[in-house]
Amino acid sequence: MTTPVKVTFASSRPKELRVDATLPRLLDRMLEGWNFKKRFKGKSVAIKMHLGGNAGYSTIHPYLAGRVVKAVKDAGGQPFVTDSPGAVASARERGYTAETLGAPIVAVAGPFDKHVYARKVNFRTFKTAFIAGTIVEADAMIVLSHGKGHGLSGFGGAIKNIAMGCVDGATRGAIHRLSSSSINWDASKCTGCLLCRDNCPNGAITFKDGKIDIFDHACKYCMHCQRACPKGAITVDPSGYRNFQHGMALTVRETVKPFEPGRVFYITALLNITPFCDCWGFTTPSIVPDIGILASDDILAIEQAAIDLIKAEDFIAGSLPPPLKRTGKGHLLEQIHGKNPYVQVEEAARLKLGSRAYRLAEVK
Repeated sequence: MTTPVKVTFASSRPKELRVDATLPRLLDRMLEGWNFKKRFKGKSVAIKMHLGGNAGYSTIHPYLAGRVVKAVKDAGGQPFVTDSPGAVASARERGYTAETLGAPIVAVAGPFDKHVYARKVNFRTFKTAFIAGTIVEADAMIVLSHGKGHGLSGFGGAIKNIAMGCVDGATRGAIHRLSSSSINWDASKCTGCLLCRDNCPNGAITFKDGKIDIFDHACKYCMHCQRACPKGAITVDPSGYRNFQHGMALTVRETVKPFEPGRVFYITALLNITPFCDCWGFTTPSIVPDIGILASDDILAIEQAAIDLIKAEDFIAGSLPPPLKRTGKGHLLEQIHGKNPYVQVEEAARLKLGSRAYRLAEVK
């Protein structure tokens, strides 16, 4: 029988009207319980965040991120915050600076996105993952993730933070193309009638210069396009998005593999839980009320717990912007995006990256 892995939980809903019962103080106490001194003393610690971009403002609050930085410094570690070059360049617009965070902010693969290490993965069209140099060269890593919806994986948390954020742009593109390869368009059969486009309920299909373009984030694999095409020019593998999830899991494996045991730690903030990834560059209303912050040294346990805590019964009516709407059954995020958010956890479990069995320990 599998022993459940500990996942600690700091609720965003105070039990009392006093400062020590609020989320920042709960976060402080939660981190104290994880013995950061043993993990990080004398170590360079990459704190991998998604710093957002454009007009988005629902990323993790700088004050909360600063508490994580402080916990590492108090433990004798040498933290730095890191993300993609573009996100780092505009981080100050969202309040992220070395002064507000208490640590330098650096581009994860260098300012020109070229400081990388090649790792072979050889999965379908995805042959090589280029892992960011600052991650490879760090002694330890904290994966500080903003949990929210995601158009391709249903949920974006720790797995996505690593797989999409600890690599260069070329690797992100290669992983995304794993999903695109599950929808095939035969140009020789297409007559240009546009029935596929007109019958797509999510507006995911456009045509440019006579060629089809499918926006993966909007596609729900409903197969309306395949059914609408009178010539059979489109074929859809409805389980194809699993390839994307497996590609992410492979990248996570290659990213965390070099670290010594205990040197990778996961923190996920279930706050401002919007339906979209922060990479969209804008913010829409939260689909459920704020939940809190989770912490664990097991990526599968924290992902499983985070997804479990986002419940359909907590859905905030009227929060979905058009054309999104709840359809079908399953997890709330699957109802919205048409992708089962647990598939990424299943794929990571296949690679033995952790345990899905967890016990939630709430911080008082």
